[in-house]
Amino acid sequence: MSVATAAAAQSVCARLPVLGRDVTVPLVTGGEVTYAALDYAASAPALQRVWDDVAAYAPYYGSVHRGAGYLSQLSTDLFENARKTVAEFLDCRSDDQLIFTRSTTDSLNLLAAAVPADCQVFVFETEHHASLLPWKDARVTYLNAPRTPRQAVETLERALAERDPHGPALVCVTGASNVTGELWPVRELAAAAHAHGARIVLDAAQLAPHHPVSVRDLDVDWVAFSGHKLYAPFGSGVLAGRADWLQAAEPYLAGGGASRKVTRREDGGVAVEWHESAARHEAGSPNVIGAYSIASACKALTEAGFDTLVARERHLIEKVRAGLAEVPEVRVLSLFGDDAPRVGVISFVVDGWNSSHFAAALSAEYGIGVRDGLFCAHPLVRTLLGSDPQTQGECGAPEAAPGEKSLNAIRVSFGAGTPDEHVERFVDAVRELVTDGAKWSYRTEDGRCVPAVS
Repeated sequence: MSVATAAAAQSVCARLPVLGRDVTVPLVTGGEVTYAALDYAASAPALQRVWDDVAAYAPYYGSVHRGAGYLSQLSTDLFENARKTVAEFLDCRSDDQLIFTRSTTDSLNLLAAAVPADCQVFVFETEHHASLLPWKDARVTYLNAPRTPRQAVETLERALAERDPHGPALVCVTGASNVTGELWPVRELAAAAHAHGARIVLDAAQLAPHHPVSVRDLDVDWVAFSGHKLYAPFGSGVLAGRADWLQAAEPYLAGGGASRKVTRREDGGVAVEWHESAARHEAGSPNVIGAYSIASACKALTEAGFDTLVARERHLIEKVRAGLAEVPEVRVLSLFGDDAPRVGVISFVVDGWNSSHFAAALSAEYGIGVRDGLFCAHPLVRTLLGSDPQTQGECGAPEAAPGEKSLNAIRVSFGAGTPDEHVERFVDAVRELVTDGAKWSYRTEDGRCVPAVS
């Protein structure tokens, strides 16, 4: 992107206001600095718009679905309208179901509980654990990490061609890697899946906050994402897609709301008739505020315009990648290569540095929050680092002390609320740490690197 294009993108779409944008944090070297939140891939800060919408609703908070009072009816309308808003955001088909969950992990576990008993699941080793691990009751084929988008499609096609064509099959794939930020060829993978009689679910946790996600255009059967990565508060998520497997499955949770009618049987037990709508898998009192906050975030991103959001994010990506490229000791991790399209998620290692030590120094000495570890994508990070895939390690809790070799990486991630100054400070801090070293001493405490007490 040229300087003129980048400037135009910023003038059309300034960064979106987020909570915490003016928070200051202390530095171990003295003084305070405005916190640079560069861990969006884990949890993006809530949009100010979302927080204001929730605060405006809070006095009208009431029970949902069966209350006769005004506040109950208002809350019910708000909850169901939120469902419609999110379905529109995802460009769902008219007969799709949209279920509110707790997170992407919850959504994919719900779907895993709904797949037919004889279903075969295909999943790349590159997936986040939320996509990699839920399929314990299915026959799972784990596919090796591809090195190009085309290789991803070819790998899937070969695996599907060898399966039993008479049984159900499901492909699970990410839209954007939570480690490298690289975009996956979702539309092509969906075409390959459908050509071989399989269905496909898209983990859009890292894609939806950065790019538009259209269920129709991508031709996926289901999509899952989390509110806390989409600039909404914790505790809400979405699973949207085809209804048949969901309607045929036992409710994800048994209880009120999921049941349409419960009667006593002559033998003394109870007979249950379950809902066939989304309520079937939403037992209990729903997270109305969570659903409303996701809908508010969807509206805010839509109104801001993804074209300008994407353009500004590309400007930030290029700024970070160009800065890191000037430091020879830094190696950026990638599956598909430097030219692969990506979202604002970049992982790297630094020669001579333990990743936890480097991340701790960024925080303590520069007020910059990044993430270090294996990012709940252990097989992928180990593949990218060239380490033994059987090597033990912990998600985000390195055991190596400062100066010792680490099996982990450092991840910087950003989005619609990130100011240029934060990524500029990050690039300058990386360069300074590599050139001059840390200004403070650090020690390992409870598996993490922390500043030593002076």
